[in-house]
Amino acid sequence: MKTVLQDYLQATRGLMLAKLDGLSEYDRRRPLVPSGTNLLGLVKHLTGIEYVYLGTSVGRPPREQLPWEADGSVWGGADMWATADESTEYLTGLYREACAHSDRSIAELDLEHPASVPHWAESQRSTTFGALLVRVVDETAHHAGHADILRELIDGQGGRDADMLDEAGWSEFYTSIQRAAETFRNG
Repeated sequence: MKTVLQDYLQATRGLMLAKLDGLSEYDRRRPLVPSGTNLLGLVKHLTGIEYVYLGTSVGRPPREQLPWEADGSVWGGADMWATADESTEYLTGLYREACAHSDRSIAELDLEHPASVPHWAESQRSTTFGALLVRVVDETAHHAGHADILRELIDGQGGRDADMLDEAGWSEFYTSIQRAAETFRNG
């Protein structure tokens, strides 16, 4: 089970980083929905997810605390966007380091290893490494789905099934969905 989870996690991490490929710094950073969600911010957020859940929570904190955790700005959403002085290389490098740190935990700990999440309510902090591994797999996949949508908004590059149809086929598919929705416009 652990191997399946790790394989899925590694693949999803790769998809997440691939969404940055070929984009300008502006497109990697710009918010595309009212919540401010942006591609590079998702990578930054997942860095903390990896370190906290598969590191700190199992007694394996990173060598250095992430800057947005050290100054407390994480609680104001600072982990969801890249500041002007945080380059893509810096943030993707941190993410890769966090993933490597997590992979060492995955290799060395069994799923029943006790864990305690420091920012959860005290009565709910106690859990297991396996539960947190599932949480990180879920969180990474969740945000990779967001990244698919953001990338599609930027340049039309969709998810894994993007090559299922050509441009005319996708246009026809979209039109069919819109027509079906229109039947409920006044209802």
